[in-house]
Amino acid sequence: MTPGFASVAPIRILKTKPKYPSTMSEHRTIYIEVPEGQVALSPLWGPQDMHRHLLERSLGVRLNARGKRLHITGLAAKLSFAERAIGELLALIRSGAPLFLKDVEQAVQLLSSDEDARLDALHGKPLFTTADRRSISPKTPNQRRYIEAMQAKDLVFSVGPAGTGKTYLAMAAAVEALRRHEVNRIILTRPAVEAGERLGFLPGSLVDKVNPYLRPLYDALFDLLGVEHATKLIEERSIEVAPLAFMRGRTLNKAFVILDEAQNTTREQMKMFLTRLGYASRAVVTGDVTQTDLPQKEKSGLVQAVQILDEIESIGIIRLTRVDVVRHPLVQAIIQAYDEAEA
Repeated sequence: MTPGFASVAPIRILKTKPKYPSTMSEHRTIYIEVPEGQVALSPLWGPQDMHRHLLERSLGVRLNARGKRLHITGLAAKLSFAERAIGELLALIRSGAPLFLKDVEQAVQLLSSDEDARLDALHGKPLFTTADRRSISPKTPNQRRYIEAMQAKDLVFSVGPAGTGKTYLAMAAAVEALRRHEVNRIILTRPAVEAGERLGFLPGSLVDKVNPYLRPLYDALFDLLGVEHATKLIEERSIEVAPLAFMRGRTLNKAFVILDEAQNTTREQMKMFLTRLGYASRAVVTGDVTQTDLPQKEKSGLVQAVQILDEIESIGIIRLTRVDVVRHPLVQAIIQAYDEAEA
């Protein structure tokens, strides 16, 4: 918690009166009273004013501060949203949450797409803290619902486009469950389907042949735990990374199982996977139904499973959208362009 924020007065917003009748093209200034003064404005400005410059570009306003007053100047049409965005960011700072450039960028995108979004409501206790002390927390309301579903239900489907945190948040939840001794092991799996490419004959053992398909799971694991710790857990068999074909015939007890890229499962493979769950096990199934690499005549097991199991109350089905994309902002624009072209 940031010092001094526990008992501060609420933010007051004072709007100037224009000299002439208001028009949409008229520049006006809004003053926001910030009781904490520079304590709150410093993280809002960011290092070398990087946050401030980003906010000015994305909101179309000018920002200045004098004492405990924040001045927002711009066209009347821009000020209402700018006022809301700045107010939400200040509330987030007051809650004690750290604010990075990426968070500012994502906050503006979220607020522009969701009129009811509250930034401070997203940042409760972090889901997980990485090896390099980064806090893993939801960035959007849908991600918050995803995390809550994984904590409350034994089987969760997460369906959405690339970059929405489907796999990464599931991995963080799994590692946290292992840390709390809620499960004895983590099993990470995905179907070995070529993404429109022909890899040809790969040398080495069977494990060497399937490792290219599993690389993204290793990358997320190393990012969360660090290479040394993750490697140790893999060697101890506390974490197992394997292709989906290796799941057949097994019963998985007291395990957190993640099936990634599930859009590439056949209907038979999906049924096989879902019936592997044993005593005290939990499973998360993730996938993007718009990026299926199965042969054209083969229907996705993920699509069928979501349709068949949608009415079962104890199963969570979370649908993420391009609004939930937390990668480079261009990813969101690319997804939107493809959706419009395909429509």
